[in-house]
Amino acid sequence: MTGSKYIDLHLHSNCSDGIHPPETVVRMAADAGISAVAICDHDNIAACQAALTAGRAAGIDVLSGVELSVVHDGIFDIHLLGYGFDPQHPQLVARLNEFQQFRQHRNAQIVDNINTRLRDHGHEPLNFDAVVSRAGGALGRPHIGRELIERGYAGSMEEAFQRYLVPCNVKKRFFPIDEAMALIHQAGGVAVLAHPAFIPIDDERFRHMLDNWVALGLDGVECHFGGVTRQRIDWYITEARRRKLLVTGGSDYHGDAGKKIGYCGMGNLRIPYACYEEVVAALGR
Repeated sequence: MTGSKYIDLHLHSNCSDGIHPPETVVRMAADAGISAVAICDHDNIAACQAALTAGRAAGIDVLSGVELSVVHDGIFDIHLLGYGFDPQHPQLVARLNEFQQFRQHRNAQIVDNINTRLRDHGHEPLNFDAVVSRAGGALGRPHIGRELIERGYAGSMEEAFQRYLVPCNVKKRFFPIDEAMALIHQAGGVAVLAHPAFIPIDDERFRHMLDNWVALGLDGVECHFGGVTRQRIDWYITEARRRKLLVTGGSDYHGDAGKKIGYCGMGNLRIPYACYEEVVAALGR
């Protein structure tokens, strides 16, 4: 019986914008009684091998994972999860390395823009090397936000974004969604739409776009995720099932307060083990 077993297929480590190393994230999940996980860092698979090794040590099932920033039909707020791929696949590794090089340059530009604003207000600028060092892994905007808080330039992450990170932002690079799906499939994985409620479209357009994404190769939808009601989760499950798609779920835990490993919805719902079994079956394992 799997009814009492739970999973979390959307975790983040400090290989992107999470707080904890991948080994720690896996161990925390095991300690929380979670049976299967995937670390899905942003445009980055550096955590995969460490997570797989940690999973074997902790007695917890681990899938390779990634969260790709994608664009389709003028919509830029789309994230695509990949599961079960070969983390050493040459084409996947090469394309993500390109993204990481761009991301590093982008973050340096963002810090330069913030420093211009700080100097204009008579403040000491941030030291980019110190920001990178404090991140302890791949640098993301939340790491820059934490540096701003540490220096006393913002009282919270929300204030850091409002005062500095949003006005000083540099545009991200996105994968076309069909290219992202193809890349995941070529590496042997399945492609799943992440937290669909965060895509800024209404239900009618979502259904239309979901049909388009299925035609392009979408395998599943992350229906169990944070910030939505049980009723809304059921709505996404219904739309996924109508299209014979996989149903997955995860907390989108980064390590900060407000989210707990293994929980979704409005904070008190669990992700059933059957979701993991669906993914494994689709991978042919």
